[in-house]
Amino acid sequence: MKLLAALVGGLLVTGSVYAQTAIKFALDWRFEGPAAPYFVAIDKGFYKAEGLDVTVDPGSGSVEGINRVASGAYQLGFADINSLVKYRDNAANSPIKAVQMVYDTPAFAIITLKKTGIKTPKDLEGKILGAPAPDGAYAQWPIFVDANKIDASKVKIENVGFPVREPMLVQGKVDAITGFWFSSYMNLKANGASDDDIVVMLMKDHGVDLYGNVIIVNPDFAKANPKAVAGFVRATIKGIQETVKSPETAIDSLMARNQIAKRDVELERLKLSITRNFVTPDVRKNGLGGVDMGRLSRSIDQIGLTFKYTNKPKAQDIFTSEFLPPREQRLVQ
Repeated sequence: MKLLAALVGGLLVTGSVYAQTAIKFALDWRFEGPAAPYFVAIDKGFYKAEGLDVTVDPGSGSVEGINRVASGAYQLGFADINSLVKYRDNAANSPIKAVQMVYDTPAFAIITLKKTGIKTPKDLEGKILGAPAPDGAYAQWPIFVDANKIDASKVKIENVGFPVREPMLVQGKVDAITGFWFSSYMNLKANGASDDDIVVMLMKDHGVDLYGNVIIVNPDFAKANPKAVAGFVRATIKGIQETVKSPETAIDSLMARNQIAKRDVELERLKLSITRNFVTPDVRKNGLGGVDMGRLSRSIDQIGLTFKYTNKPKAQDIFTSEFLPPREQRLVQ
């Protein structure tokens, strides 16, 4: 009987050790280079070590994740923090918060080709701008217009689909496009444009002082499962650290999930995002995942230049650091 009790006890302990919390995580886009850290965290067992069984699904735009998480269909997601600010302006909406900054510098950009003659933001006047309606970069167009004193009435906006955005630019059907710079850059090269022909105007370099994409959490899930949320953030940061340390190894985790992708293309896309978006001087100083609440407050103010608030959120309504591990665990090696 003692032996039986010991065996049963062992099974119960083993069951508790391996009991995992299921988490569905919504990406903003397809399985491309910059998504590698999440798959690295899966393959290296970082999520499993936190007691999490994580499933990652692709998305169709950096705004979509907010609705997915709000509905409860996904516990966590990857989305544009500036779109979250606008979403939270409506008091009737779910009180979603960001729990981890990922793109300390946003990837928002205006991308064009040298043949168009567009060299500065003002040069967009009299031109056709191709912009998918749900595009996170296009969502910042009004701020870009305001910051650069562009006469928006002189810019024709062409609502284009994501798949045809870069081909239309190469074909001359539009003069410039909005997009995440590293994705559009690589897509243009895939459509025959050379590195020397591509012109990238990062919105951050032209007066749009915003943060980029963040990890957001469903508030009900966070309240009921705070340890799971903290574990997800901790494991994701480890995934990013490993990716930054060795992009060439990290990209293999991505390629295992997207076998039709080209390894060299996705590796370059990943490296571009690391150098300009994941790892900035602020991140090297303060570690991954956090935000400067003063900077976030200023960005909320800037959004208000072109977005009429009815219930303007505060920085603490948008981001919480309660799930972040200590700074020393978040540093980039």
